[in-house]
Amino acid sequence: MGYVTAQTSRIALATGSVITTLRHPLLVAKAAASIDRLSNQRLVLGIATGDRPTEFPAFGQTMDARATLFQEALTVLRQAWREDFPEISTPRVNLSGADTLPKPALRDIPVMVTGHSRQSVEWIAEHGDGWLYYPQNIAQQAMTIKNWRSLTPRFKPFTQSFYIDLSENPDEPPSPIFLGFRAGHRFFTDYFSRLRDIGVNHIGLNLKYATRPAHEIVQELGEHVVPHFPAHATAHLEEAQDAARS
Repeated sequence: MGYVTAQTSRIALATGSVITTLRHPLLVAKAAASIDRLSNQRLVLGIATGDRPTEFPAFGQTMDARATLFQEALTVLRQAWREDFPEISTPRVNLSGADTLPKPALRDIPVMVTGHSRQSVEWIAEHGDGWLYYPQNIAQQAMTIKNWRSLTPRFKPFTQSFYIDLSENPDEPPSPIFLGFRAGHRFFTDYFSRLRDIGVNHIGLNLKYATRPAHEIVQELGEHVVPHFPAHATAHLEEAQDAARS
């Protein structure tokens, strides 16, 4: 991410996701704060519990402790970012008389909780800055988003991941792949519009199962799909320009 930070100036930089149960929270806090400062506050920190049984013994942890370790990590992150010389005492942290540097420019970093991370939706709505969720059919996702919105009085974005295999035929109809579809770009434009209509704010596209080179897919999406979903600042600028012309 440090490399991507140095090569860009405006795009958001998101992790999807840091396994906080297997990484020491003070090291995560410091690394995240460093990217925040180097990128001029462009980092969005996705965090998760992890779900691969072979990983936990390698790090001296048990999967049964995931829920507690996840809550601990988020508490430590926020305290380390917000306070100078914080006094932190948790199962993995005993910090006293020392500090973590740098601090984020705004003394905080947006944190997206991935999936349920062994927590209730109520807990996620209270403690996270947004929710990074998995794809479902449109009706189910709409119900999930409606419930999410009812649990927090302020706006917190709903983001979902999505696997795609972009066909060279722009009109190819969809066929299912793991957590996504293979299809032409016209289908994806329509499908993403439907997701936007039910309240999905961001989509993370995963090319793991794609059969074409990634740079070709990114180029085609940039030309034919992304223009249908302008960022808010761009959309407002275009509206102002249209008004001025009229």
